[in-house]
Amino acid sequence: MSVAMFSWAIAWTNAKIVNEYLSFYNLIFLRFLIGFISIYPFIYRKDNIKILTFKNLKFIIPCSIIFYIYNLSFFMGTHYGYAGKGAVLVTTLNPIITFIIMLFINKRINRKEVFGISLGLLGGLFIMNIFKEGVLHIFHLNNIFFLICAVTWGINTVITNYGQKKINSYQFIFYCYLLTTIISIPFTSISEINLINLNMRFYTNFLLVSLGAMSFGTSVYLYATPRLGPIKASAFIFSVPFLALGTANIFLNEPLSYNVIIGGALSLLAIYIINK
Repeated sequence: MSVAMFSWAIAWTNAKIVNEYLSFYNLIFLRFLIGFISIYPFIYRKDNIKILTFKNLKFIIPCSIIFYIYNLSFFMGTHYGYAGKGAVLVTTLNPIITFIIMLFINKRINRKEVFGISLGLLGGLFIMNIFKEGVLHIFHLNNIFFLICAVTWGINTVITNYGQKKINSYQFIFYCYLLTTIISIPFTSISEINLINLNMRFYTNFLLVSLGAMSFGTSVYLYATPRLGPIKASAFIFSVPFLALGTANIFLNEPLSYNVIIGGALSLLAIYIINK
């Protein structure tokens, strides 16, 4: 999970770079096409592919639709806004949203989780520099896409937690990636995808955002969610802001200040407390 979070962190920088080459819709199609192809070997080795039932589809269909919405917002947000700040906003709010949803479902409060989530939120506020810039800058027009990412990923965390109780985890992930690929086809311009003319800068960053962040990172997260529980799994996301801003500083020259270091330390402590 820790390595998966690192792959997510650098994905925000990778996404901003690949946006220079292809449209958002084409990137989503290629990302999920590579995703379900790369997951197939795990299906083949683990078990035979089973026919889906309605009980499985009622989780896979909404999960796939939300995947598409999330990825569209992800690529649009990194294109119009700062990749590092977007990663901070999304990954700070996501565990909070997941916790609130699970609170309504379970109707019980775990004090350790509440304390850890609160500490992670405090760390995120430091990283976002809320105490200096104020809360309103979160709702800047360019950040709307990131807010959509945070909400949709929180919802999907809960859906995948319950969905994998009815179907093998490998197959659940495979079908979600496959269905999202199918959903993306009507919005894709195949004629515009000329991979031969693209350079190594594109290929390197696209492989990191697809094979790295999704085929590996997202698959590990989806697999771990029903085993750790949605709250403990989402707590790992608190580590992404610090890592994302660090990589954005190195590769995109986006600013990195002392508040990021303080917030990063608090976020890592939150992960330890929630998963202790």
